Amino acid sequence: MEQKPPFPPFTEETAKQKIQAAEDGWNSKNPEKVAMAYTMDTEWRNRSKFINGRAEVEQFLKGKWDKELDYKLKKTYWSHSGNRIAVRFEYEYHNKNGEWFRAYGNENWEFDENGLMKKRFASINDLPIKESERRL
Repeated sequence: MEQKPPFPPFTEETAKQKIQAAEDGWNSKNPEKVAMAYTMDTEWRNRSKFINGRAEVEQFLKGKWDKELDYKLKKTYWSHSGNRIAVRFEYEYHNKNGEWFRAYGNENWEFDENGLMKKRFASINDLPIKESERRL
């Protein structure tokens, strides 16, 4: 049985541990590794895209990091309750043309009893930036 501690119900401390693990995973830019944090039947909304299942997550992330170069993410705790965590985030990347962007947003996460994320709903806004304006 797959498990990803810490497990719900979350405390503020364990919610922050889960957030840091997610940040570290996404910053690895390893789609196979990151996808293992989600249930086989995970449900996502990422901007206007709906993603269902671990295989689609892996495919989505591969495409994301093929286009979003020098990707760097920072997640911060917003709140938690039971098996749910809300986070704020920002990340920076550039495209193949060398244009830089900062993306801001928030995510709502829901976990199963084994600590795997079964739902992820992300609202994201992109802002073009100059390379000299990078913070991450």
